Amino acid sequence: MFEWLMDPTVWAGLLTLILLELVLGIDNLVFIAILADKLPPEQRDRARVIGLSLALLMRLGLLASISWLMGMTQPLFSIADLEVSVRDLILIVGGLFLIYKATSELHEHISPASHRASGKSVVYSSFGVVVMQIVVLDAVFSIDSVITAVGMVQHIEVMMIAVVIAVVVMLIASKPLTVFVSKHPTVILLCLGFLLMIGFSLVCEGLGIHIPKGYLYGAIVFSLLIEMLQELRRRSSKSDQSWRGGRRARTTEAVMRLIGGSDLSVHTNSVFNSQQEHASRGDEPVALFDANERRMVMGVLSLADKPIEAIITLRRELETLDVLDPIEQQLETLANSRHSWLVAIEDGHTDEPLGVISKKRLLAPLLAGEKPEDLREMIEQPLVLLENVSVIDAVEHFRASGKSFAFVVDEFGTLTGIATTTDILEEIAGELPEPGEATTPAVTEVSPDCYDVDASEDIHDINQYLPVPLPTGRDYTTLAGLVLDRLESLPYIGAVTSVEGWRLEVSDVERHRIMRVRLVREEANEEHEQPTH
Repeated sequence: MFEWLMDPTVWAGLLTLILLELVLGIDNLVFIAILADKLPPEQRDRARVIGLSLALLMRLGLLASISWLMGMTQPLFSIADLEVSVRDLILIVGGLFLIYKATSELHEHISPASHRASGKSVVYSSFGVVVMQIVVLDAVFSIDSVITAVGMVQHIEVMMIAVVIAVVVMLIASKPLTVFVSKHPTVILLCLGFLLMIGFSLVCEGLGIHIPKGYLYGAIVFSLLIEMLQELRRRSSKSDQSWRGGRRARTTEAVMRLIGGSDLSVHTNSVFNSQQEHASRGDEPVALFDANERRMVMGVLSLADKPIEAIITLRRELETLDVLDPIEQQLETLANSRHSWLVAIEDGHTDEPLGVISKKRLLAPLLAGEKPEDLREMIEQPLVLLENVSVIDAVEHFRASGKSFAFVVDEFGTLTGIATTTDILEEIAGELPEPGEATTPAVTEVSPDCYDVDASEDIHDINQYLPVPLPTGRDYTTLAGLVLDRLESLPYIGAVTSVEGWRLEVSDVERHRIMRVRLVREEANEEHEQPTH
């Protein structure tokens, strides 16, 4: 009965068949990874196991009924010279379904749905719907896989062993693949492109047009190599940026160690407690400066790394005074404003301001009982800075000009915002709220591994509160800029991306502007998402 166990050709056929089954199973694996990513995190593992288990049961069932399966290859009818069998019809229907599914998924990823763009929470697919789609494609891929097995070996036991081993290997590999796909949006698009090719090849095979599998998998391997080169290029760019700032970062770290440690995420104001902590651990450095003092020193050392645009008040947030308004309305605007300076504009053109008006300069004639007829005479010209000027260079410009107010413009001379000497002081000492101004903490520690952060804050400032720093880059200065750089789409509440050990989730959006972001350490998040048994 088991004489075939002593036949070397059978073992060679078994190994070859296992390899072939694994190659044929890549299609199924990619499809399951794409569908599992549409489920809530706690249901993804269950969907993977159910999907591959059903594939195994289908393939074993088809092998047990080989005579019926081989009958599926017999022609049902002919169209001209084309003979169509049940297998051909299944391949055509399955291929069309795969093309439709991949196209709709591509459309969803390239053009986010309106409910996402408008700021609503992300909506996950139903578990039953996802499993049903997996079952449909399992049937198509299983028929193709089993017919290949029947054509290669003669012993049904060998076929079943090969199928079981191949599915077990795919089950082990499916979780890392699913996690990898969910963390890399570009890989998702690449996989959807693979599904389009696979669907097209199934339709062609059902129509009698044979496309060698080597071409298909060669294209997949070539695409993966291109994606790997792109990833290496991105990492090389990041390492180049880190090299340029490496010496300065190391010097800053050395200074922070000298004054009592570089860990600014420790929220304590007690010098005694800090000393006791170091003494109990046997560390040599003793924190002679509390956390607020160390944070101020860190703020000074980071001024040269920050562009002035990181601290400006944006143009859309400015309080302006239109000189074409009636003089009574202009004076009322000045009286109701809590700022000592207002930006003067004409006919609502905030991108081309005339200058600034100081309440202090206007106070003298008003106290003398003289009502100004035209506030144009009170307009002063502030300092003008380019948006890529560093904060430390801006300090020198303020010192040389003797002014405390500056317009910040882009390369075309368009106003992007304003900066004052008070803004620079706040970068060092922290937020200085004005009378009547409500303040919300920039960084709130929800738990040791979770932080709620103001998205408009500079990343350098946020990193002072985090145990593991967020990456900085030339294309962004704020947390909102980092999230947009990684999302590459309009933000919406619930949008998620991963950045060097952190899971970033958009928690508040106003008019497509990211207001707040929740930061969760990846390790803690993965432990939280483990399914309970």
